Amino acid sequence: MAQTLNRWQGIGNLGKDPEVRTTQSGKRIVNLSVACSDTWKKDGQKQQSTFWAPVVIFNEKLGEIAEKWLRKGSKVYIEGKLVTRKWTDQSGVDRYSTEVVIDFSGSFQMLGEMSEGGQSSQQSQRQNKPQSNPQPQNSGYGTQSGGWGDPSDLDDEIPF
Repeated sequence: MAQTLNRWQGIGNLGKDPEVRTTQSGKRIVNLSVACSDTWKKDGQKQQSTFWAPVVIFNEKLGEIAEKWLRKGSKVYIEGKLVTRKWTDQSGVDRYSTEVVIDFSGSFQMLGEMSEGGQSSQQSQRQNKPQSNPQPQNSGYGTQSGGWGDPSDLDDEIPF
């Protein structure tokens, strides 16, 4: 028996703040517009095209998270199914639109640190603190030994 798969994945930036609508039954729907760019070289010149993915979040919890934390410019990973819907416009012409739908089988992930209100923590720190010369921070990971610390600390004994 042949299987099928309807899955779209993309990483991009929001082109505008999330739009929240409420249906007549009280269900909240969040719309996102995500810009996903592709770059390549043609005849030695850098080329770029951008695909604007219309994303609709029907999942209540994910919609709340998107509304609270995402803002224009936020980088996100989106995974959902493609759905084409048909409607009739005011002049009686049938119209179609294809959207990435996040319901209970889809997801999104915020890429980069965020603080409430959608600003990155670095942006909010820049706005709240005067400029100073930052000192390098020791993250606890050794940089010269690939993150494993001092190699002389390793025990060469085999445990059996």
